Amino acid sequence: MRKSLWGVLAVALVVALGVTGCATKSYVQEQVAQASKASDAKIGEVQKQVEATQMDVTNLKTTQTAQADQIAKLSDTTKEALKRADEAGKLANHSFLFEVTLTDEDVHFGFNKSELSADAKAALDAFAKRVKDENKNVYVEIQGHTDSVGSEKYNLTLGQARAEAVMRYLDMQHGFPLHRMNAISYGKYKPIADNKNAEGRAKNRRVALVVLD
Repeated sequence: MRKSLWGVLAVALVVALGVTGCATKSYVQEQVAQASKASDAKIGEVQKQVEATQMDVTNLKTTQTAQADQIAKLSDTTKEALKRADEAGKLANHSFLFEVTLTDEDVHFGFNKSELSADAKAALDAFAKRVKDENKNVYVEIQGHTDSVGSEKYNLTLGQARAEAVMRYLDMQHGFPLHRMNAISYGKYKPIADNKNAEGRAKNRRVALVVLD
């Protein structure tokens, strides 16, 4: 009788161990599967982040290339304006927006005069409206230019006086802050037309407004 009892107990123990072993194995497999899914999800998330970063880098390179191409097409005086403003810490985006040139043909600066004509004021009113409509926080370099008649000192002084007249008008009539503008004279050294004829000299007597961001 005892032998039979012990035999039954032994069989029961073996069965129990077998069941427990199956349950344990199943649990382990389940945990491994869950861990694998979590790992796959994490890998997928990291992969998306890597792809997004690569996209950002590509876009940045594209933007930088576009900016470099744009700068390459600018005139020497505009490039110099951009460099000066950048070095002075005046720019947020280090970029050129647009340029407006007021020539003597259009605004009629008088001979040896820096006062603004009615035509010049009207042109500056239109310029101010455009700036305010597009971006109120731009930086403007105002460049005075002359024809080749007269001495270097005379033309540098005259170009500066005309540039400063424009700057004062934009400040007093349109509220452009002085710290967001700069007036500079190139005198007769940056002609855009032939100084040998009256038409060319009229084009060279100009004020250029370079708008930067």
